[in-house]
Amino acid sequence: MTTTAEPDAVSAPRWVVGDLLRAVALASVAVGASGWGFVGFALFLLVLGGTMIPRALGAPPSLDVTYCSVLLAGAWAAVLDLYLRFAWLDTVVHAAATGLIAVVAYVVTVRVRWLPATVPWPGRVVVATGAGTVLALVWEVLEWAGHALVDDRIQVGYEDTLGDLVSGMVGAAIAGALLLSDALLRQPGARRAGPAR
Repeated sequence: MTTTAEPDAVSAPRWVVGDLLRAVALASVAVGASGWGFVGFALFLLVLGGTMIPRALGAPPSLDVTYCSVLLAGAWAAVLDLYLRFAWLDTVVHAAATGLIAVVAYVVTVRVRWLPATVPWPGRVVVATGAGTVLALVWEVLEWAGHALVDDRIQVGYEDTLGDLVSGMVGAAIAGALLLSDALLRQPGARRAGPAR
């Protein structure tokens, strides 16, 4: 019995919104450089690089769009000093961004075969939480280096750093628990085995 072939899991239309966000990230590099100098340029260049990762992974559109949106929103909030106007925003963005970055980092480790896709759910949460915490720590070191060596307008401080690390750790744990599904870890185009016809 012949069946009609299913559409490929990675098709052009699914990437439209994510690719529009990547175009915004690219434009933001130029705007950031002209408006905020080297700090703006470096920040948005980092964001642009980050937004390319889900595209390369063939991540689901929902993860791609959410991840890219949060990275862009977090960067723009920084250059527009929104974290100074709304203290709660820093906590929310650090939790969301670190959580999503931890999930994407986990998918990368599976795709390059550093981790098997068959790790049980509790193990995925532990690894995602650890990865998010390490990445949050690296970010805080970069913030401190930027403040000390590049531009003292970059906000750093003891309470801010600790709050950011805790927010990132919690965000990574929640994101790992909610988002690291078997479907996400499958290679693009792979289908779950079904009954023979």
